[in-house]
Amino acid sequence: MSQTVDRALSILPLLAEGPANLEQVAGRLGVHKSTALRLLRTLHEHGMVYRQSDQRYRLGARLFALAQQAVENLDVREIAHPHLVELNEKCGHTVHLAVYEENEVLYIDKVESRYPVRMYSRIGKPVAITVAAVAKLLLADLPEPERRALAEKLDYPLYTSRSTPHAQAFLAELAKVREQGWATDLGGHEESINCVGAPVRGADGRLVAAMSVSAPNVVVTAEELLTLLPLVRRTADAISREYSGNTRVPDTQDQKEARP
Repeated sequence: MSQTVDRALSILPLLAEGPANLEQVAGRLGVHKSTALRLLRTLHEHGMVYRQSDQRYRLGARLFALAQQAVENLDVREIAHPHLVELNEKCGHTVHLAVYEENEVLYIDKVESRYPVRMYSRIGKPVAITVAAVAKLLLADLPEPERRALAEKLDYPLYTSRSTPHAQAFLAELAKVREQGWATDLGGHEESINCVGAPVRGADGRLVAAMSVSAPNVVVTAEELLTLLPLVRRTADAISREYSGNTRVPDTQDQKEARP
């Protein structure tokens, strides 16, 4: 990257901390005030910074408009799909992507298992919200008051003996998921189906989607499926990095393994 471009881009995170005058910008960049002024004027001409009446500079409206436009044009399904296909090719099992919309968790993408026994699930279909791994991930990310209010008004059908029985148990499960950063459904919806899921996050760290790998007991046991958790989490992290544009964020699993 050219030195001029590098210096100009370095101004933006500085002004994100709050308005700054010419002397402060020059000092932060380690350049003469004339150089800093030239960079600020260029950014000002493009609407990236704005000079206030007190002669201090702040981030400009054009920058916020571009950021908002970029977010609105992001399609998490389009970004995630190649990663889901790659994961499916590695493990062979059904892979889902889901989002939370209007008090429902919906599948928005699915890559079928390569095995003869397949899951009955469809894109656009709501998931079993009190037991599905993707639902637990998405609801665990909600603010605590919203999470509690939703849990209190949900029904808790007993699909199997492992289904979540009531709001108190559901909230405890969501707290666990929130703490560990991944979720499972081990026979909670169907006795013979197990699932492990991981979160997809946006630039602000909030969940934008959740993905999972599911398989029937006749193909792989629950214990064997859980060994795929590191791969599932790395896939979710790769999607998160591409979606958020933050390519420097290391994998969640790698971060965990690096801790003393």
